[in-house]
Amino acid sequence: MHDVVTIQPDGPVVAITLNQPAQHNPLTPALLAALLDALAAARHHHGVRAVILQAAGPSFSRGIDIASLAGHAERVLYADELLRQLHRVMLELIDLPAPLIVAVQGPANGSAMGLVLAADVVLVAPEASFTAYTTTLGLSPEGGWATLLPRLIGQRRAAEALLLERSISAEEAVAWGLANRLVPASHLAEETQAVAHQMAAQLPGSIACTRRLLWSERDRLAAELDRERELFCAQIRSIEASIGLNAFLDRQRAMMTEADL
Repeated sequence: MHDVVTIQPDGPVVAITLNQPAQHNPLTPALLAALLDALAAARHHHGVRAVILQAAGPSFSRGIDIASLAGHAERVLYADELLRQLHRVMLELIDLPAPLIVAVQGPANGSAMGLVLAADVVLVAPEASFTAYTTTLGLSPEGGWATLLPRLIGQRRAAEALLLERSISAEEAVAWGLANRLVPASHLAEETQAVAHQMAAQLPGSIACTRRLLWSERDRLAAELDRERELFCAQIRSIEASIGLNAFLDRQRAMMTEADL
C-alpha cells in the first residue's frame, strides 16, 4: 500500500503530498498521523527553508470522512480525537521554522480548509473551491472556518459561506484574500516550486522573525480552535446532527445500491 502522505526534499524545499487521490484525500486519523510525521521530518530536514503542502489527484481534500464519522459507534469520541489531531496539525504548520506554501488544485472541503488557512502563501488552480458542508449535516464549523476564515475574507463573506453553505470559487478566493494567486492547473506544481525556492533564497533569520510576527496571535488561535472543537462535539450530540448524519448514510447506501444494479 502506498504511503498516505509522502515527503520529497529538493534542496532547501520540502514538499509534502497528501497521497490518497482515489479517496479524495480524506482527513482520517491515519492520514493526519502521517501528516504529523511528515511535518516532523520536514522540521528536522537539514537546511529546510520552505515547505510545500499539496495533494495528489483531482481534489485537495474532502475533509473529514463523513461516512466514518456518521457510522462510528462513538461519534463524539471519534470527532473529539480527530479534531484534536487536526488542530495539532494546523498548529504544527503555523510553527514550522520555514514558510508554508499550499497548492490547491481542486475542492478543499470541510475541515481541509484548516490546512489552507494555516499557510503563508496559497496558490489555487481554477478548479479549486472551498465548501463548509456544515449546516446541511447539522454540524458546527470546524477546522478554522469560524476562527481563521473571517480574519482573511471578512465576517460577512465568512458568514455567507457558512450559513448558506456557499462554495467559495478559486477566483473569489484570490479576490477576497483567501489565496494569493490563480494559476493554470498545468502550471500549478511548477509555480508552487518557483515560489518556494524564491522564499528559500531569502535570509532565514529575517523570514523566521516575519513569520513569528505574522502569526503573533498563535496562542489565541489555539484557544479558539479548542472552542470550535468543543462546540462541534456538543452539536454532534444533537438531534439535528443525528438526522443530518443518518440522512448522509442513507444517501451513501442508496448510491451503493444503485451502483450494484
